[in-house]
Amino acid sequence: MQDHGHSKEEIAERINAPPGQGVLRDVVYGGIDGSVTTFAIVAGVAGAGLSPFIIVALGIANVLADGFSMAAGNYSGTKAELDNIRRLRAVEERHIRLYPDGEREEVREILAQKGLSGQVLDEATQAVTANRENWIAMMLEGEYGLGPVDPHPMRAALATFLSFLVAGMIPLLPFLLKFEGAFAISAWMTGAVFFAIGAVKSRWSLAPWWHSAMETLAIGGAAAFIAYGVGTLFHP
Repeated sequence: MQDHGHSKEEIAERINAPPGQGVLRDVVYGGIDGSVTTFAIVAGVAGAGLSPFIIVALGIANVLADGFSMAAGNYSGTKAELDNIRRLRAVEERHIRLYPDGEREEVREILAQKGLSGQVLDEATQAVTANRENWIAMMLEGEYGLGPVDPHPMRAALATFLSFLVAGMIPLLPFLLKFEGAFAISAWMTGAVFFAIGAVKSRWSLAPWWHSAMETLAIGGAAAFIAYGVGTLFHP
């Protein structure tokens, strides 16, 4: 569990420059999906008894096309989220301009829900509404549940694509390097990627590293097993 300092300077620096949601979700999502979808192709084609050349061709096509598709989808989704935040900010700016008394009452209610009352509540409401940016930020958090840091669509897209690309190429390496028993090696390497991703993401979780690793391995392994099973149905 990660700790942080509590000196006056450390608190001021941390609160005034919050890191936001980061790219953990995007990296884990891209990495797992890259491994699963690429190995699913490897397992399906191998199950059908087709040549390693077809495995490599379809695998690389998947890594590039599906990785870009996922990145584009993540960009569009995050951009839509950002656009919605900007729309709500514009709504609150208009409401504050047209209905300031009503908006002050909303701030008062938000602060009351946080446990303030009496003179302290009156003074806090006045202090917040004295600054328009603080006022809008309070409304976005209290009325819509939005955080203080806006999402970054391009950063999310790049994190998704790069993690997909790296993790997605690993199942193909034994075939690219023409190893003997390439499919078995690919399966072990892909399982190791699932295990590693789960272990790493446990750093941001209260779950033990081995629990997170085994959970991710089970999810990825199930997808690979299904793909291989479907592929065997088409084995000549």
